[in-house]
Amino acid sequence: MKNTGRKKKFSFGKIYSFKRGKGQSSSSSKDEQLQIGGPGFSRIVVCNKEAGGGEENGEEEEVSSVEYFPTNYVRTTKYTGATFLPKSLFEQFRRVANFYFLVTGVLSFTALAPYSAVSAIVPLVFVIGATMVKEGIEDWRRKQQDIEVNNRKVKVHEGSGKFSQTEWKNLKVGNIVKVEKDEFFPADLILLSSSYENAVCYVETMNLDGETNLKLKQALEVTSSLNEEDLKDFRATIKCEDPNANLYSFVGTMEFEEQQHPLSPQQLLLRDSKLRNTDHIYGAVIFTGHDTKVIQNSTEPPSKRSKIEKKMDKIVYLLFGVLFLMAFVGSVYFGVVTKNDSDRSWYLKPDDANVFFDPKRATFAAMFHFLTALLLYSYLIPISLYVSIEIVKVLQSIFINQDVNMYYEETDKPARTRTSNLNEELGQVDTILSDKTGTLTCNSMEFIKCSIAGIAYGYGVTEVEKTMAKRKGSPYNSSQIRSTVKGFNFDDERIVNGNWVNGPRSDVVEKFFRLLAICHTAIPDIDENTGKVTYEAESPDEAAFVIAAKELGFEFFKRTQTSVHVNELCPVIGESVKRSYKLLNIIEFNSSRKRMSVIVRDEEGNLLLLCKGADSVMFERLAENGREYETETREHVNEYADAGLRTLVLAYRKLGEQEYNLFEEKFLEAKNSVSVDRGALIDEVTEEIEKDLILLGATAVEDKLQQGVPECIDKLAQAGIKIWVLTGDKMETAINIGYACSLLRQGMKQITITLDKPEITALEKTGDNDVIAKASKQSVVRQIIEGKTQVDDLNSEALALIIDGKSLAYALDEDVKKLFLELAIGCASVICCRSSPKQKALVTRLVKEGTKKITLAIGDGANDVGMLQEADIGIGISGVEGMQAVMSSDIAIAQFRFLERLLLVHGHWCYRRISSMICYFFYKNVTFGFTVFLYEAAASFSGQPAYNDWFLSLYNVFFTSLPVIAMGVFDQDVSATYCLKFPLLYQEGMQNVLFSWRRIIGWMLNGVCSAVIIFFLCVKTLSPQGFNKQGKIAEYQILGATMYTCVVWVVNCQMALAISYFTLIQHVFIWGGVAAWYLFLLAYGEMPPKISTTGYRVFVETLAPTPFFYLVTVFVVVSALVPYFAYKAVQMRFFPMYHGMIQWIRYEGKIEDPGYCEIVRQRSIRPTTVGLTARSLARTSPLKDKNQRNR
Repeated sequence: MKNTGRKKKFSFGKIYSFKRGKGQSSSSSKDEQLQIGGPGFSRIVVCNKEAGGGEENGEEEEVSSVEYFPTNYVRTTKYTGATFLPKSLFEQFRRVANFYFLVTGVLSFTALAPYSAVSAIVPLVFVIGATMVKEGIEDWRRKQQDIEVNNRKVKVHEGSGKFSQTEWKNLKVGNIVKVEKDEFFPADLILLSSSYENAVCYVETMNLDGETNLKLKQALEVTSSLNEEDLKDFRATIKCEDPNANLYSFVGTMEFEEQQHPLSPQQLLLRDSKLRNTDHIYGAVIFTGHDTKVIQNSTEPPSKRSKIEKKMDKIVYLLFGVLFLMAFVGSVYFGVVTKNDSDRSWYLKPDDANVFFDPKRATFAAMFHFLTALLLYSYLIPISLYVSIEIVKVLQSIFINQDVNMYYEETDKPARTRTSNLNEELGQVDTILSDKTGTLTCNSMEFIKCSIAGIAYGYGVTEVEKTMAKRKGSPYNSSQIRSTVKGFNFDDERIVNGNWVNGPRSDVVEKFFRLLAICHTAIPDIDENTGKVTYEAESPDEAAFVIAAKELGFEFFKRTQTSVHVNELCPVIGESVKRSYKLLNIIEFNSSRKRMSVIVRDEEGNLLLLCKGADSVMFERLAENGREYETETREHVNEYADAGLRTLVLAYRKLGEQEYNLFEEKFLEAKNSVSVDRGALIDEVTEEIEKDLILLGATAVEDKLQQGVPECIDKLAQAGIKIWVLTGDKMETAINIGYACSLLRQGMKQITITLDKPEITALEKTGDNDVIAKASKQSVVRQIIEGKTQVDDLNSEALALIIDGKSLAYALDEDVKKLFLELAIGCASVICCRSSPKQKALVTRLVKEGTKKITLAIGDGANDVGMLQEADIGIGISGVEGMQAVMSSDIAIAQFRFLERLLLVHGHWCYRRISSMICYFFYKNVTFGFTVFLYEAAASFSGQPAYNDWFLSLYNVFFTSLPVIAMGVFDQDVSATYCLKFPLLYQEGMQNVLFSWRRIIGWMLNGVCSAVIIFFLCVKTLSPQGFNKQGKIAEYQILGATMYTCVVWVVNCQMALAISYFTLIQHVFIWGGVAAWYLFLLAYGEMPPKISTTGYRVFVETLAPTPFFYLVTVFVVVSALVPYFAYKAVQMRFFPMYHGMIQWIRYEGKIEDPGYCEIVRQRSIRPTTVGLTARSLARTSPLKDKNQRNR
């Protein structure tokens, strides 16, 4: 946020913490310290020991374990100099194909090998070496980063109040360090004091959680005055939790001057976060190196492999099976012939033969031949397949990252693929599970309505209300004047401009807005030139509340260590007056409490507890005399929820001095406990005081739909993708957002599963948890069964399933979840309301494991992390809730609408490219491998290869790999425009038609067919007659070179036929591969005969001068391609796939003809039941809609 002048900095104490305690004596806290030394709480740190502190405190023996704390040296590399070679080799040879080629490479050094060892080893070394070099470069970069980080300098206390520079890697637990402005914290520190008087500091945690807003930290009161001079005598012992990965919790105590002082996350400064807007701080090191929380969090995300990659492994195993079968059959035949045909083969002198051809040892000869055949037929397995796919996926990811159509200019954020392993699965998504707030909506809140003293205020019209009005045929007038203040869109003359002073119950209105101005954790920032106040808030909701209070006469402008200052509109004098409130405690909001409270003392000395929270927890905490407006407020809250608004209920109470003192004592005792139950103990104490509240009213803020969400959902629905919404909002809010984004539509039958039923409510009043749980589960099961009956009876209708969090807890039980999934799959839309983060993850797992299809989860907040990691693909929205979802995702985008292009365009292209690439890889290897097999069969399985050693070795690596890579990167069956115009094209991926076993086997059979045609045509045309004008016949080396030439031409021309979209690069790679073969043959033939062997001058002296060679090549290549060409022609004309139909109507110029387009759409496997298209269809032609669903 830009301001026009210099900003005045304030000191804000206790913003994110409870009230700082005054401490307890060591003896009085012994019971709490019993946890120290137990599991999870064993760390004892003596601060300033290097300056001689441990001995003086007599704690040398107690903390002797300090010797065993890890150093602060951090290594993030995968390898070291000693482990790189063995570890990286192990990683490479874990792949069964690579291991197989290693075995064949070793065997090539024996007499069994039908080719030279060098020609077998070089390709393996090239492929393995390329991958190892890639890994080595990546690890070297990490090493350089480690060196830079470990050698950073920081000031460490040496004693006598003196500090000296030392490297980070030399830090030890217990050291006192001085960190200055804009420096990173070198380890996890306990904040002791800072350059501010009240010992606060500002911290940027972007490296930890991606959030750019500054966090406020504050030291304990007892250490807040420490300076360099005081540190020489500073002695303290910190007892705390063991190292763990939780960034947002910390439990510990500091024993200082014989007093115990509780430590909280408020005093914890994490490694790799940065000191901002603070001159310096002093801190005590408690966790170093790999014990620090940021390193504890640096574990790799769950390893995800695409289904295509897993299937590819199965294909490799299948080819291994074929290879072993071929070798076995050939070896049996060879053994039989060797034993029985010795008389006919007298000219081979079988009696003098070695063990490989000895008729008397035919069994051994067959066994050795089996090993020889395994080496010879190894070319069935594509050695460069894995490395080629890795290259292609990386290049595909670069194209996704650089797509300007997925760049969000407002936040300067492009799409980012964090892993390239899952590119092709983007084209196979069956179900999307989406968060609502910040994902479908903007998470940019606007204060739009409120209910005060039972009276509703605010005339603003929400997007949901406009959508609902359109459904009812009475659209709102869109001439509403919008406020220019961000976060404030409130319009009601009864409240604005101070008019509330003369309205009814002005005293309640005053308390209402005063509560909004005080009960929060926002930080004000004043521009000294303009006097304008802006706010840094933890959430958009909170910012909207403070801004609303300011606009309506209650301007929060200052916060100090112990007070909050507000400019209030005084109803008596009608002018603004400054008031201050002593801030005693802040009881923070969390997902289980669902409320936030502050305890303050006003200028008259009154103790006030101000509370705001969800209606589900607030109404039950009202006092009997505080429910005056409950009925009206409940009605208004429900109306606001119907309008898609987020609501909070506001209430307060006055506290007595004795009651507060008793609370403070218990509260301090709970905070001083060092145990896993600390949070529960604090909650228990706060429960006792957050009761008997007096209701003031409720707020309503709007979180608008993101731009393009309804249109995106419509396209995804047309593609056949099912969309589930998992949200923590109320059911009414979620339903109305569903209408606004077209997941629901008028006339769609809704199956609602909820436990808000009279019989369950009555049981809840009894308090018998076992009875309540049993009845609740029975109710949920009954509702699910009834819902399934509706689905079965109304199979032609589009149904929506809505379930709340309580019901979902029982629906996810082991014995119920299968039934629940069957119901959900039968519905067009599924909305899960009031869902916890754990429930989101469990639902995602249920869909993924239950349907066995690709699931995609999309969210923007920390509460979506489990869901993103559980799904096959996790998409993080880089919104306003920090970057935790992005950091846990596989792909990050800035807006939900970009999902349309990511899936329908890039997903479809990547799926098609990878599928076609793999199929073609196996085709070209089967073609080549079977010519080797057929030649050996013609040679009585004697182990004689058809080709020269180097011809064999370079086929996969040099002559045929680059065209496949180009295909995997550049090929397009249809353009991006047509991918979006015809979303049903996406269903090719959902049905997996391009990588089905039928298609894979089809490509392999095509390879066998090509091999048979090439071999027999070459043999028959070359064998009986003279090859050149001198009358010489085609010898072994001529036949081999001619066959190889035909193979290179056939597989490259096959690639040209299979490609739909040519680029210059593809032309260069395809025809360049053919040209490279001729150049190699020419250069290789000029080498000495000892090197070139059978290839010596074979091209220059024999092939090139002979016209018959060119005639045979053309004839064989055309003959080999005819079967595929005929098959594709018949398929395209009579049995076209989706992309074929679109290509056909584009070719005929019918792309804008609605009749032709409708014919294409009728081929959809799943009717479009949600989205704008389905809504329009249902409105204009209900009968037609029903007929489509019946199909």
